[in-house]
Amino acid sequence: MGTPTRHDFTPDAEALRRALQQLIELRQHGESAGAATALPSVLPVDGVGGRAALEQLAPWALDRSARLDAPGFIAHMDPPTPWMTWAAALWAAGTNQNLLHPDAAPVARELEARVVAWLAPWFGMAGGHMVPDSTLGNLTALWAARDVAGVRRIVTSVDAHLSILKAGRILGLSVECLPVDASRALRPEQIDRDLSDAALVLTAGTTAVGAIDCLTVQRRAAWVHIDAAWAGPLRMTRHAGLLDGVETADSVALSAHKWLYQPKESALVFFAQPDRVAQALSFGGSYLAQPNVGLLGSHGACALPLLATLLAWGLHGVRERIESDMAIAQRLADRVQAEPSLELWGPTRTGIVVWRPRQGDPRQVRERLRDAWVSTATINGEIWFRSVAANPLADPDRLVDAVLHAAGQLNATGKGSGA
Repeated sequence: MGTPTRHDFTPDAEALRRALQQLIELRQHGESAGAATALPSVLPVDGVGGRAALEQLAPWALDRSARLDAPGFIAHMDPPTPWMTWAAALWAAGTNQNLLHPDAAPVARELEARVVAWLAPWFGMAGGHMVPDSTLGNLTALWAARDVAGVRRIVTSVDAHLSILKAGRILGLSVECLPVDASRALRPEQIDRDLSDAALVLTAGTTAVGAIDCLTVQRRAAWVHIDAAWAGPLRMTRHAGLLDGVETADSVALSAHKWLYQPKESALVFFAQPDRVAQALSFGGSYLAQPNVGLLGSHGACALPLLATLLAWGLHGVRERIESDMAIAQRLADRVQAEPSLELWGPTRTGIVVWRPRQGDPRQVRERLRDAWVSTATINGEIWFRSVAANPLADPDRLVDAVLHAAGQLNATGKGSGA
């Protein structure tokens, strides 16, 4: 293609319109770009140019992607994204702000602070900042617990997210995992020990079944952190009471790319005493105009899509969409209970339905599903379907019908016997 020119950094309006139209067609019709061609196995010596590159990548990036908005997709904690986030994410990429330096992001820093100010009070927190995901949110919070409160160990449940174990390993803190009750939640009576040197990590929405630990435990720990990556947004709905006690924590982690319907790498960590935490987690440098707080160095304008969504929907819109997903989960659970050949693990509390066919291997049924998707979870050594209601466009009946059809096929071929 020759040496770079100014054209590489000025917009090709026609190519951008074409790329947007392909995305629109994907969401409207389920396809957009035609057959995929092979990609080079090594870096090409000569490039093909921007337009040709996008045309070549479109079938891979669009048509071969998972359809998170499909009616039969009730599977993972990954939602379809609202259209305004597409534009906001494009703005963020196009301006490439860097929040590490005020002069490289004069407004983006203020916009992130606005998002934090809008959301932190719902959890009784006074401030915080954005992180790519709750794994880093949990790590940041436990780093603060170590350096601010002097904790020497972490106490949590056996169903805590694996990021808690990672954080302990990175921070040099031992991790003790306590047993859970039949609902897979940690209860106060199970915490009958001295926690004066510990960070107690409670989960609001476990990954497998969506259980919420008792968040109103007595303050016997040096630091209380709540991993609310999944169920945290319920605090903004009529189900807010499920998270009573979250306001007494020292820190809270929340994934916006789950139940706030954001693109990936959108999460937040909140603190009850953000100034105290910022002082402990700040680093300076000769090239910095002001201290860098937290794990991230260079940090893009990831708040833009979330801010656009919150501004577009408002509290009532956020509430409506999450409550709609909760209703979808209940409809799925009711349908499963109504089918004699299906089994429900337990009540759905936070939009996660755990279920399976009564006969046969759920994994074999899952492999036969067409235009329907479930994830799986292992509970007490047994495989279950795990359906997470994160898709407001989902149709529970379509999913159940697909499972019944697939299970019937297996039984007809004699492959559906056994546990």
